[in-house]
Amino acid sequence: MAVGVMLGYFVPSSATFINSFSTGTTNIPLAIGLILMMYPPLAKVRYEKMGEVFRNTKILGASLLLNWIIGPILMFLLAILFLHGYPEYMIGLILIGLARCIAMVIVWNELAEGNREYAAGLVALNSIFQVLLYSVYAYVFITILPPLFGIKGLEVHVTIGQIAESVAIYLGIPFAAGIISRYVLIKLKGAEWFRHKFTPFISPITLIALMFTIVVMFSLKGKLIVQIPMDVIRIAIPLAIYFVIMFLISFLIGKSLGADYAKNASIAFTAAGNNFELAIAVAIGVFGINSGQAFAGVIGPLVEVPALIALVNVAFWLRKRWYGERETITT
Repeated sequence: MAVGVMLGYFVPSSATFINSFSTGTTNIPLAIGLILMMYPPLAKVRYEKMGEVFRNTKILGASLLLNWIIGPILMFLLAILFLHGYPEYMIGLILIGLARCIAMVIVWNELAEGNREYAAGLVALNSIFQVLLYSVYAYVFITILPPLFGIKGLEVHVTIGQIAESVAIYLGIPFAAGIISRYVLIKLKGAEWFRHKFTPFISPITLIALMFTIVVMFSLKGKLIVQIPMDVIRIAIPLAIYFVIMFLISFLIGKSLGADYAKNASIAFTAAGNNFELAIAVAIGVFGINSGQAFAGVIGPLVEVPALIALVNVAFWLRKRWYGERETITT
């Protein structure tokens, strides 16, 4: 993060260079980083066992409640409470809350040693709901609800096609690559070779790609972060509160439903994370690249990355306290 900010501030041409590799609202270096980051965990998923996710109706129902009722409402209330005097930032924050995580949650789940099959199943389900509901939610939470709190509502026009494109890029590509490589290579080389040779070989890609993605994200807005730090803090406070509350509520609900640690970690990180790629794309497409909404969208991942990494360690602490398993520290 420090390297990214310094790069963006002291070498401002770096942001122009990175942005030159963009098509529409998709930044190609960021997309490549995210796709590579997600590929190893998705290649390790035992897809034949994913049916268990959809048979466990209690956990499935809890995840849908957390993602599509509690999460959007919580972010909306935090945005109203902390940013009612900054309507552009407020709308940007609400857009983040409506975009449920379908990408980096795979990485947080992997780092926290969560259940890969449950994470993949819940993410796949979220992607379907996202395509179907995001436009409706945007209309309700940005146009209808703000006037009830004395704040002027705005119209947000986002099509199902735009959302489907984001889902296809950030989830579809690594999902397809993971499934194809898993089944083709197991058929050609055998399960033992895949498990003991190929999986260890590709595993480091996740962390390398994560580091690359973090540097790119922070360098793109390094100059602004240094120039208007108070605005960054103003947006970061409700975001940090959101991540902590969502994670802890999710973990408590999962524990009360009898989920083991691995499944509980999948539930908690799926609920706590957000699809900042979609939120930023919508903010840029509707309000413009230099808008406050887009700036708030960019601050989203800048807060999410350190917050979720910290919560990975909280998950390990809870595993030791609640499940009696060994504690691990992620650095």
